[in-house]
Amino acid sequence: MADTYTQLVNSGPGRNLARKLGLPQPAVLRRYQPGQPLVTGPVVVLGDTPGADKLAAELLSWNLDVRRHAVPAEKLGAIIMVLDEVGHPTDLEKPVLAAAGSLRDLRAGGRVITLSRPASEASTPEAAAARQGVDGLLRSLAKELRAGATGNGVVLAGDTTAISPSTLGAVRFFLSGRSAFVDGQFLTVSSEDGSLPADPEQPLAGKVAVVTGAARGIGAQIARTLHRDGATLILVDIPAAGDQLAAVANEVRGTTLQVDITGAHAGQRIIDHAVQRHGRLDIVVHNAGVTRDKLLANMDPARWNSVININIAAQLRINEALLASEHFRVSPRIVSVASTSGIAGNRGQTNYAASKGGVMGMVRATAPLMAPLGGTINAVAPGFIETEMTARIPFAVREVARRLNSLQQGGLPADVAETIAFLASDAAGGINGEVLRVCGQNLVGA
Repeated sequence: MADTYTQLVNSGPGRNLARKLGLPQPAVLRRYQPGQPLVTGPVVVLGDTPGADKLAAELLSWNLDVRRHAVPAEKLGAIIMVLDEVGHPTDLEKPVLAAAGSLRDLRAGGRVITLSRPASEASTPEAAAARQGVDGLLRSLAKELRAGATGNGVVLAGDTTAISPSTLGAVRFFLSGRSAFVDGQFLTVSSEDGSLPADPEQPLAGKVAVVTGAARGIGAQIARTLHRDGATLILVDIPAAGDQLAAVANEVRGTTLQVDITGAHAGQRIIDHAVQRHGRLDIVVHNAGVTRDKLLANMDPARWNSVININIAAQLRINEALLASEHFRVSPRIVSVASTSGIAGNRGQTNYAASKGGVMGMVRATAPLMAPLGGTINAVAPGFIETEMTARIPFAVREVARRLNSLQQGGLPADVAETIAFLASDAAGGINGEVLRVCGQNLVGA
């Protein structure tokens, strides 16, 4: 559903009226289009560490316009603070205040990215304080940015560095329009696994991907995005959605599998279809899900069980089949769709929030099982996304939900799909067990 308010305040008369009345002015976000530049202007890399030097050199090899110091009044596409060696909170002053001096020069749709290390791995209280300070710094800064700019962080765990494959993959994702509705979030890179694609426009070339719940909405958009990025698609949905499923499959030149994912043998049927039709299976996206909202005091077994069975129990059962299969053992990827409801809760959604919280727990516990295969499992947690479902929310409630994030608008199905496509790619091979929120930095639970 179109966000008429955002369209209005980005028109000439509407913009002037919003300014006079002091109304929110959500920006038109810089979303990815094939062939567009990675960033809209020079990239400033701040920091005096070897990691900063190496990252700047790598970005130069991408043909970006890289600065090691900001030039006054020069409009910037991105600011990257490399904070990988801070050992005391006072170490933050120089790079952070250097960034502060450039924030007013950040272009619309610009990016701010931090690179830091986990506080949990610090060897001293001072280092832990500095590292945890980066978390508060970045999340606060993201709420201060305007004109569709976003701020996100990459956390370098263990022996990973500023130029580890998935560090570079995460930096590229956060710089690009693919991350338009990801704001105030951190991704941890935990291994040296992964590789950047030879062709950034086709990062999933040669991969075979399954998308459940693919007949409409976010699932259909995931299929379109994975297809655009080069993947061969297998689209899964219930038989009742067969016509819609076939239409999406025709659009993305994929095959269909009509199956109830709650069935005992759904996982094996998915594997068999992939092997028989395509000879392999590389990516599984668990998108299928339902809501059956009711206050817990009024909840009945049918509503509770249908949500739990579809949203989480089916994923657990399918994953069990995948992990047991000899056909899912070459750098496999699983990406699940969770929800910010599973983080912050939502009135009338105890069953849904329990199921989506369960997805996040499953992802974290399954990650060690995927690692020996060179594989990963991650989740995205969407916030308010413009879909047929949210279009049915009463107008006043819908408007409030749209504005309760730092970008002051709802996301699009494409925003969820872009994030899933990144996590399914080889560039994210060193990112495992993570939950990335696609919520515009929702002000509740973000």
